[in-house]
Amino acid sequence: MARFHDLTVTDVNKTIRDAVIVTLAPSAEDEATFMDFSQGQYLTFRKEFDGEELRRSYSICAGKDDGVLQVGIKRVDGGAFSTWVNEDLQAGDTVEAMPPMGAFSTPIEPEKSKHYLGFAGGSGITPILSIMKTVLAREPKSEFTLIYANRNVSSIMFREQLEDLKNRYMGRLTITHILEQDAQDIELFTGLVTEEKCNQLFDGWIDIKSVDIALICGPEPMMLGIRDALQKNGLSKEQIKFELFASAQTGRAKRRAESKNAALAGDTTAATVILDGTAQSFDMKRDQTILEAALENNMDAPHACKAGVCSTCKCRVLEGEVDMVTNHTLEDYEVEKGYVLSCQSYPITPNVKVDYEV
Repeated sequence: MARFHDLTVTDVNKTIRDAVIVTLAPSAEDEATFMDFSQGQYLTFRKEFDGEELRRSYSICAGKDDGVLQVGIKRVDGGAFSTWVNEDLQAGDTVEAMPPMGAFSTPIEPEKSKHYLGFAGGSGITPILSIMKTVLAREPKSEFTLIYANRNVSSIMFREQLEDLKNRYMGRLTITHILEQDAQDIELFTGLVTEEKCNQLFDGWIDIKSVDIALICGPEPMMLGIRDALQKNGLSKEQIKFELFASAQTGRAKRRAESKNAALAGDTTAATVILDGTAQSFDMKRDQTILEAALENNMDAPHACKAGVCSTCKCRVLEGEVDMVTNHTLEDYEVEKGYVLSCQSYPITPNVKVDYEV
């Protein structure tokens, strides 16, 4: 089971006015755990603010061959953790983080020639940057096209890194910036990235038929429009991978008014939760999520966003049934095997048993 480890901050570098790149060093004991990340994964951090523990997940922006562990953190207006990182965190400080997690990635196949198409919005560039660096370094026959959306030029994270990559991999990396507020020479590159704009890009700028894999990370409305455009232009569901912003979520989704098993007698469920190889049983209310009940019973169940976005709280249902109301991260094959997001899963049978050892 993933637990929090101390990481030493070795550098905090401002990439734009309200975003930083944080470089982290694990202890010698934890080096293999943290440095063997997969491109596109994230770290979950925790810190107390005024006696309340906050957990936040941030994507790794380093490539597999960079030799460092780095995350990009953009300050969210009113966000306690991101503001602290941007304003107070310094080299030499220690932060607590879980080992790398997440499945927003694709296997590296050095012998193959693939065309990757990435769409990023704002700080959604962080995991895509990690994937892009790794693909370009380890798949010498592959090419990458990046569409990067921001409000204006001054809000472009990693601008210098992106220019350096474009120069290093000339002919294999194409980057198009789409700016909401700043006018550009080509009108198509101004405004929001919508389904209609994607269709226009596919008409004259991007050969969508040559795309093997599409990667999307950004705000949900943008991602849904891009996904629809990709599918309507011939890409299958399996060819499209996306990572949703956790910062835009407000917590668990509102549960639908009545489940199909609502007529079952009683308003409690006998639950058994397996964590770190130890099973704990307790009665829980049907209007609680599995995660809420585990935490209420003093179990240190892994979690971060509590919004069905990050997958930190993934567990497997061994007995009984649950109602998972929101899922932005689990693949269909994982759900078929019984995996659920415990922050979004409510018991709907008299007994339920789950295992966090996934």
